[in-house]
Amino acid sequence: MKDIRGDFPQLKRKINGKRLVYLDSSATSLKPRQVIRKEQEYYTIYCANVFRGIYKTSEEATQQFEDARKKLAVFIGANEAAEVIFTRNTSESINLVAAGIGKTLNQGDEVVMTIMEHHSNFVPWQQRAIKKDIQFRIWYIDEGGKLDLKDLEKLITHKTKVLAVAAVSNVLGTISPIRHICHIVKKINPDCLVLVDAAQAAPHMKMNVQDWGADFVAFSSHKMLGPTGVGVLWGRREVLEQLSPYQFGGDMIKEVHIEKTIFADPPHKFEAGTPHIAGAIGLGAAVDYLETLGMDAVRKHEIEITDYALKALARVKGIAVIGPPKAKDRGGVIAFTMKGAHAHDIAQLL
Repeated sequence: MKDIRGDFPQLKRKINGKRLVYLDSSATSLKPRQVIRKEQEYYTIYCANVFRGIYKTSEEATQQFEDARKKLAVFIGANEAAEVIFTRNTSESINLVAAGIGKTLNQGDEVVMTIMEHHSNFVPWQQRAIKKDIQFRIWYIDEGGKLDLKDLEKLITHKTKVLAVAAVSNVLGTISPIRHICHIVKKINPDCLVLVDAAQAAPHMKMNVQDWGADFVAFSSHKMLGPTGVGVLWGRREVLEQLSPYQFGGDMIKEVHIEKTIFADPPHKFEAGTPHIAGAIGLGAAVDYLETLGMDAVRKHEIEITDYALKALARVKGIAVIGPPKAKDRGGVIAFTMKGAHAHDIAQLL
């Protein structure tokens, strides 16, 4: 893992005479040269629109675009590439699901989510609950920043339509036991849909959406070494077929008549207009890069450096780490406070 630093051009930069150390990958990751080259390849060799041309460069662009989708399907353990939808980011992926499911929710229905959700997975459901008089129920964490599965058993009822949960908290670093969560939910209410925000999980650990047992999984390209402006939504095929489109436009239709429109099959049903072609192709290169490293190796390395950081912080007087105390129970995100100091001041000094 130490040898890969040279793959990231930005890390060659010096600031104030010192080598750049980047500690903000939870916000966005740096991009390796392999991804940068792949995106440049699209713009310089086969720049054309996808699905709309029968000339060579359009066919090449379409092939590269769909190859990226196939790589993602394998990367996350999907049954088929048609379950993988390209969006702009995790936020749009979640809003796509919330908009589609929101149409089916009625007064008295329930939506459950954890208190540690990113606003992108909290606000869309909150707003629909307000508009449609739906019960908005919160799953709280314990003092150690973990979710108690016994609390979940009390929250899920026959009225629960959606559970939204982060695989890894973007603040606490808490890793949620997604497989166990899905098992409990489906045992109590098989019709309840589970949406997983995997933005902080996809770049850091092996994922298998089938093994998890979720219905939807959302994540972003830019947090997993890929370009900005590209998100991913995975959904079980049978659920996607029932879900209404979020947006309307070119290439997401089969037929258009004066009286009605017949939509395309998933995933194209949810991909209106020209997508971020270069970004999706670049994301495919990011998947190749992560696969070469091996996600087990990535996770092992992350545990090692997180453990080092936690022990180092523990030696500093006045610092209190928030979230699970053991590296194996958390992602690489570490939140901490310092007695007598404001978080903004500490960040500026660092």
